[in-house]
Amino acid sequence: MAETGGTQPGSGSPMEKVADIASDIGEYIRQQRNTAKISLRQLSKLAGVSNPYLSQIERGVRKPSAEILQQIAKGLRISAEALYVQAGILDLPTGGPVGDAIRADAELTERQKQVLLDVYESFRRENAAARPAAGSVPTADTTDTAPAADTKESA
Repeated sequence: MAETGGTQPGSGSPMEKVADIASDIGEYIRQQRNTAKISLRQLSKLAGVSNPYLSQIERGVRKPSAEILQQIAKGLRISAEALYVQAGILDLPTGGPVGDAIRADAELTERQKQVLLDVYESFRRENAAARPAAGSVPTADTTDTAPAADTKESA
């Protein structure tokens, strides 16, 4: 451990990143608990996690495992995936600006966000599956050109 590569405070060392993630996930859990109007003790019972341990997680002292996050998610009635993303276990799902807007909306609960994202993604999958079956339309750049005009050009 003598050679640390000259890492300085604030340089983004791995230990600082772990501390930041623990703090972020703890704050996120606290926000979700407060939004759900559940006390720390109630969440402790619902999640099957000890009250002191849950308190340490919320304060950023401890970084919970995926299993503990899953138990907390059940207690909060939110998706475990949302907690995994916050904890840095999973990457943020892609979905473009619509998904980002849904995730960023502070007026929605995590459960409402997840339902909207699920519906949105199901529509996207349905449309993607229908695209190849619709024929050989390679791009959407020709949407303002009528199909009849295409056949005249190709004849």
